[in-house]
Amino acid sequence: MIRRGELTDAAWARIMPLLPRSNGRRGRWRDHRQVIDGLLWKVRTGAPWRDLPERYGPWKTCHERLRRWTADGTWARILTQVQAHDDAVGTIEWAVSVDSTIARAHQHAAGARKKRGCGTWPVAPVGGEALGRSRGGLSTKVHLAVGGRGRPLSILLTPGQAGDNPQLVPLLEAIRVPRLGPGRPRSRPDRVSADKAYSHPSTRAELRRRRIANTIPERADQKSRRRGRPPCFDRDLYHDRNVVERCSNRLKQWRGLATRYAKRAAIHRAEVVIAAIMIWLR
Repeated sequence: MIRRGELTDAAWARIMPLLPRSNGRRGRWRDHRQVIDGLLWKVRTGAPWRDLPERYGPWKTCHERLRRWTADGTWARILTQVQAHDDAVGTIEWAVSVDSTIARAHQHAAGARKKRGCGTWPVAPVGGEALGRSRGGLSTKVHLAVGGRGRPLSILLTPGQAGDNPQLVPLLEAIRVPRLGPGRPRSRPDRVSADKAYSHPSTRAELRRRRIANTIPERADQKSRRRGRPPCFDRDLYHDRNVVERCSNRLKQWRGLATRYAKRAAIHRAEVVIAAIMIWLR
């Protein structure tokens, strides 16, 4: 019986070929589907690891699988391949919207060891473990680039007090959707929509250099100092930018993402990627 929030048979059939296989050195791995269902329960509820229901196996097994597959890039590869499949059938709309959302950090999210222990970890993002002080206290900012259907194309983490505009170009550079056949990965959207936080002359110049149309409103202080023609702005196209806000709301329905509990930024980003994979598979 499939319980609420667990992998459906169709979703499992999509991701099963993408999962690592045991090399036999450390014995047989516990069933991947059982472990992934346990990870989904953990991220969806935000409960402590030790409260993981027994039907998902030992909590240490789920935690180790999350840590190991974060380190070797398994979650990122699954998301990339799911995106590639949808791009091949033409269901990705390349009108990209960009925005960020704040996740309050629980007190247990602080205090990660500065000297890494056993195991390997991806390089920490700018700002160490992506924890900072904003108006609401200790927090992490999740930056999203979302396609026209409201599904994440790239995800970045920064400390909560970080600005939005400096992350626009890194978000666009992180978009790489490979072709299932020959050809280079698709990385350039047709259009980028963003709010006034991204309105800066250097940002518009960079988008022009990349030959990407933009729909970004001009700030009032920029209007008063402007000389020459105003930047092109289509209000009707700007109304479609709400897809990124709806995507943020869908991610925050996962209680483990609305509040950050993970000490490592790499682990918290992996949890966001897992939720993003589920959005793509629906």
